Amino acid sequence: MITNLHYISQGKTPQEHLNNIHSACAAGAELVQLRLKSMDTKTVLETAKKAREITSHFQTRLIINDYYKVAAEVKADGVHLGKSDTSPTIARKALASWQIIGGTANTLEDCKKLIDNKVDYIGLGPFRFTETKGNLSPVLGEKGYATIISELKTKTPIIAIGGITLNDVLDIMITGVYGLAVSGDISRDFNKIGKFKELINGSKPQEQRWEPETPKN
Repeated sequence: MITNLHYISQGKTPQEHLNNIHSACAAGAELVQLRLKSMDTKTVLETAKKAREITSHFQTRLIINDYYKVAAEVKADGVHLGKSDTSPTIARKALASWQIIGGTANTLEDCKKLIDNKVDYIGLGPFRFTETKGNLSPVLGEKGYATIISELKTKTPIIAIGGITLNDVLDIMITGVYGLAVSGDISRDFNKIGKFKELINGSKPQEQRWEPETPKN
């Protein structure tokens, strides 16, 4: 079962990422993703080893962003692949059967392709503009999520991502998404993790999904 709240690490240095991962785990995060960009593989590997030690201590799941070979070497719980990264089918050959694979999607077609490639979950976004990621795709908003999920009718967990704050949780969850991935709002206050989990788990059931208003005649 994929946890429904993912913390995506932030930091200007590898050590800041590790400090934030430790804080997230201590605050009750059940899954964290180590997301190091523009760094060499050696640095990513060494940081991932330290992240694995932290997450193992707290019994928190660890996902490595992009670097599937690093995920395999440190025995992380899985890897998250961006649209320009290695194909999930190739990554799967390097990973153990228990390691999960997530993929990034921005459109309905992206989702269908990932489902065909048998990913374990889909990170769909962005919900709104975020400075965390460059070359941002068009924002989806609640309507975008509701439309895509209605079309997909998939059992593959859809994780909303992109500029999400605590105030957005209920509005996003009623679209039918499985869970949320959060970076900035949690990095600013790790005490919010408990509230995020409470709102996600206490949100309306899937059959009460958000629906666009029907124009009146």
